[in-house]
Amino acid sequence: MIPVVIDGQSTEIAPGATILEAARSLGIEIPTLCHEDSLEPAGTCRICSVEITVDGRSRIVPACKYSLEEPARISTNSARAAHARDGILRNMLSRWPNVQVLRDLASRFGVEEPETKHPARNHNEHACILCGLCVRICGEGLWHHALAFHGKGSDRHVAMVTDDGASPCVGCGACAAVCPSGAITMLDDPNHPADGPRIRRAGMVITSEMLLLDKLQCRMREVGTGHLVEIMNDYDLLPVHNFRFGSHPDAEKIASHHFKARYFTQGVADGCGLGCDMACAKAVDDFVLKTGPDKGKSVIVDGPEYETLAGCGANLGNFDPECIIELNYYCDHYGIDTISFGTLTAFVMECFANGILDLERTGGLDLRFGNGQAALELLHQMARGEGFGLVAGQGTRRMKAIFAAEYGADPAFLQDIAMEAKGMEYSEYVTKESLAQQGGYGIALKGAQHDEAWLIFMDMVNKQIPTFEDKAEALHYFPMWRTWFGLNGLCKLPWNDVEPADNAQQAEPHKVPLHTQGYCDFFAGMTGKEVTPADLILQSERVYNFQRIFNLKMGFGRRKHDSIPYRSMGPVTQEEYLSRQDRYDSQLREELGLDTASMNLSEKRAALRKLREQRYESLLDAVYKRRGWTPDGVPTEETCRRLGIHKVEGLMDLIAPHQQK
Repeated sequence: MIPVVIDGQSTEIAPGATILEAARSLGIEIPTLCHEDSLEPAGTCRICSVEITVDGRSRIVPACKYSLEEPARISTNSARAAHARDGILRNMLSRWPNVQVLRDLASRFGVEEPETKHPARNHNEHACILCGLCVRICGEGLWHHALAFHGKGSDRHVAMVTDDGASPCVGCGACAAVCPSGAITMLDDPNHPADGPRIRRAGMVITSEMLLLDKLQCRMREVGTGHLVEIMNDYDLLPVHNFRFGSHPDAEKIASHHFKARYFTQGVADGCGLGCDMACAKAVDDFVLKTGPDKGKSVIVDGPEYETLAGCGANLGNFDPECIIELNYYCDHYGIDTISFGTLTAFVMECFANGILDLERTGGLDLRFGNGQAALELLHQMARGEGFGLVAGQGTRRMKAIFAAEYGADPAFLQDIAMEAKGMEYSEYVTKESLAQQGGYGIALKGAQHDEAWLIFMDMVNKQIPTFEDKAEALHYFPMWRTWFGLNGLCKLPWNDVEPADNAQQAEPHKVPLHTQGYCDFFAGMTGKEVTPADLILQSERVYNFQRIFNLKMGFGRRKHDSIPYRSMGPVTQEEYLSRQDRYDSQLREELGLDTASMNLSEKRAALRKLREQRYESLLDAVYKRRGWTPDGVPTEETCRRLGIHKVEGLMDLIAPHQQK
């Protein structure tokens, strides 16, 4: 830490902090015009000029940009600092005498408008003062590069950048939000919201957080969701070899920093949605394909994201980045999602390792863990509808029946290791130690996919939801928000992947009041109807419960349909148990009071399985109760009436046979 004295007040700051940051920590205000916390300092306007003394030598520097690396004394109002600031302010007033922000500063510091008149004098009270904030937030911040400076000297001005008459502007409004003079206004919105400015204000909160915090937290703008590879590997949550293990020494080969350095195109706007300030969609440009119908072509590959890196990578024992990129490309090309392909192929590979499949049954495909090229050929066969691809292309649930009927495989073993629920392949997280995430996958109306619930860190790592009731509340609240985002066409990532610095002690990051209120502002700004977070949850509850009853109409939607494969609860094989033996033995001793030293491996596995299956059933009980469902998982008549969906024709007749007598 470096000792610094500002206007007679002493403090210590970290090396590299700016004078402006140090002053703010002491409550000392330094005026700025061209500064925005979410952007790198530019020092353009120099209104923040201060006098700094280091080793007995004094000089005038911009407080926003000067980084402190050694002890210093700083004065914000010395004669030299005041002279520099006042001169700059007089020059600006000479050119833009009626801009309110300049008039306010002049009044504050007792500066009068000079008698000399600038040759390019502009009397408009909302004149552009050339601070450059709009250009910088559009280019450096959001990467749209729709604005730029044009001309020189008195002709210098800001204008749209056009290419063949079209502008890259997406109407996000960030430029208007940061403009200190009001020179930029939003004139029209094709969506015709009730209150457009209110929506843009709420959006700017997220934009500022993203630009300021993402580089310190998730690095979505650098590597997308790929940053999760190393995190999941560190916490034993990365699926390896069909979810048997949670980490692997070779996982470093597919870590996000390799993709940032070698593959991902950097500093471009997000291709996911117009105006997205998270910009987490990443792409690999000029990738030359080595297989398939496009072999030899140079293509753009959209991704890979975490689910692809984990599913088509670690889960297959495939740690070749370029093989993963090629799998990513061809899954997109063929219209096959990478999660389902990665999970079903991992199941196939485990069946191959256990002798259920062999070269004859796979048509010569050597589907061992680690053989990424065989996985690529399987993908091509699925797309062509030939060979073993015809079998694998039917998905994990149907393969279980085929392997049992045609190859004599043990149905119970297949059920344990086939990572699917409700027919949907699991997304790429090891859930053995997170009961809440097991419920998130199993109870999800659509199946085991990550859109419904992502509670591993709250549950397993941070221990924030310890009881069954806590987990049930999370499995109510979390899916309701996720449902609401889908209903309103919004991405969930800014909701719980960006955390304000003052929220460090928040028990549940996804309940950040500032963020939940932002969605209320969005909804009210679009519709003109004022709402609370509870109102938004209620909207989702209506839809969610209607969906559950629709599942019932289709022959699903009961407790037995919320079952999950045992591998998502605990270790299926001896090898799995031994890989975490200390953890499992400790749990048996502490939670069941068993003497593990006197038990053989089969006895320990059986005891652990009984414990974990009972826990899952207890979780279902707690979740059903919280949601207002029967013990069989059907919404009660009371719940339907509370939500107002009982008026839907035929709905009450559907649930009547399933109500408790």
